[in-house]
Amino acid sequence: MASDFRRKEILPQITEQIVESYHDIGTINHLGHCPLPSYSAVVGLLEDLTEILYPGYRRRQNLHFGNVVYHVGDLLDSLHDSLTQQICRALRHDFTTRTDTQCENVVERDFEADAQEIAIDFLKCLPAVRAILARDVQAAFDGDPAAGNLDEIIFSYPGLQAITVHRLAHELYRRKVPFIPRMMSEWSHAQTGIDIHPGATIGHSFFIDHGTGVVIGETCDIHPHVKIYQGVTLGALSFAKDGEGKLIRGQKRHPTIGEGVVIYANATILGGDTVVGAQSVIGASVSLTKSIPPNTIVTIEKPSLKFREAS
Repeated sequence: MASDFRRKEILPQITEQIVESYHDIGTINHLGHCPLPSYSAVVGLLEDLTEILYPGYRRRQNLHFGNVVYHVGDLLDSLHDSLTQQICRALRHDFTTRTDTQCENVVERDFEADAQEIAIDFLKCLPAVRAILARDVQAAFDGDPAAGNLDEIIFSYPGLQAITVHRLAHELYRRKVPFIPRMMSEWSHAQTGIDIHPGATIGHSFFIDHGTGVVIGETCDIHPHVKIYQGVTLGALSFAKDGEGKLIRGQKRHPTIGEGVVIYANATILGGDTVVGAQSVIGASVSLTKSIPPNTIVTIEKPSLKFREAS
């Protein structure tokens, strides 16, 4: 029982010390401010959106054209409300952060109306997103002899999951929604090992084979019919800084990949001025920091192998 007494004595002291640290270190706590978007709600949004994009493959099966309209209608109704709420939170908090305004004093804008308009505009784009994803699925089937059928790809390929989330997050990014696109992409990153910034522009018929360790930066511009393998990095060179030593943001920092390019495992392509010409092939483990013309094959010379008898 002495241990119980000790616990009751020490835990309040630890609590006081932790709360005191909230005053001393205010950069990593969010207290007394406008509510942020809910992480669990954003993940729920992705699950509902995926259900709409790939009906019959996820939570609800036995769907047919006789009942799918009711299923989709219910999902859209819920998505509209949840999207509006989460986007409203993101817009309000972003405004208070940029203007140094207290949450309770924000009266200049009707954030809920803005959020509802964005949510509806976003939901309108879902048929177009489905059309692009259908071409991504077909590209995966055409590019992978191990794929048995399209169903297998939709059920199990992490590359398709990553590009699905990206295409949704990118639509919100294009509509200048704060926080939520990056929350979506980082959730997908944790699930698949594939890190695609929501700002990256990616054309149709895009296929990531295997996928683990792939990194695609914010200002990448990837043209249609591109195929990349695991470990590929489409990144930035050293970042430019202003006179005060702060990073200069808003510049193109990541490469442009032309139509029909294939990039093999662990290749690294860096720099905003770097353009990989159409129909080129980048070999495994290549490091590229300059542009190449179309129809170019870039490889590393094979190292010399030595063989000896095991003792």
